Amino acid sequence: MSDPILTIRNVESFYGPIMAIRGVSLDVIPGQIVSILGANGAGKTTLLKTISGVMDPEKGKITFDGDDIQGSEPHKIVLKGIVHVPEGREVFPLLTVDENLSLGAFTSNDKGQIDHDRDLVFSYFPILKERRTQEAGTLSGGQQQMLAIGRGLMANPRIMLLDEPSLGLSPMLVQEIFDILKRLNDEQNMTMMLVEQNANAALELAHHGYVMEVGRIVMDDAADVLIKTEDIQNFYLGIQDEGARENRRWKRKKTWR
Repeated sequence: MSDPILTIRNVESFYGPIMAIRGVSLDVIPGQIVSILGANGAGKTTLLKTISGVMDPEKGKITFDGDDIQGSEPHKIVLKGIVHVPEGREVFPLLTVDENLSLGAFTSNDKGQIDHDRDLVFSYFPILKERRTQEAGTLSGGQQQMLAIGRGLMANPRIMLLDEPSLGLSPMLVQEIFDILKRLNDEQNMTMMLVEQNANAALELAHHGYVMEVGRIVMDDAADVLIKTEDIQNFYLGIQDEGARENRRWKRKKTWR
């Protein structure tokens, strides 16, 4: 197995006095998709913000391709090849699709490369080519999510950090987005770190998974192992046999006594 391209060791980040991530350590191997699972408030988004430089860690070390990047400014982290596609899409609503994509290419002055990257985006998201002169704010939610991912691709990333790409989308659109992410990984060898509450879709897509609770990593394994793990099935996939349900009812009754 290849050495990790991204290594996180004992990282702690705070919102004021509140510790949001607590001694997190993980690795991302080149060419892999790593999923981060967890409930709301587990620290998943904070972890991505800390990697991308939006937040500075108080402690710990983040290494990308051998260079320490913790505390670096966000634009310098983008220049190294880490692109963050944030939760909620956050496209520029009054700019056209083409203008949004051009903003994603701020790392390059090579017109030929920019044109190549735009054509690549359109090959994966042909609806964006059809809507290239349309203001981004008038696109559907699914199209805006495609644009957010496409804008990230325009920076020619070595790793993409994707925060809740399925948020607010219909099941059909979720499947379409995840199919495209799989193609990007298969065809472009795109390394990804995926924060996602749709645990089933995330683990089916990923090579490796980490589970966060209250700012800590509490479990990690190959994705095909995690998806079969009883705790993951019970708490994230909503799968429980009658024995498991009865055991939990008994535990609750014992607690009430």
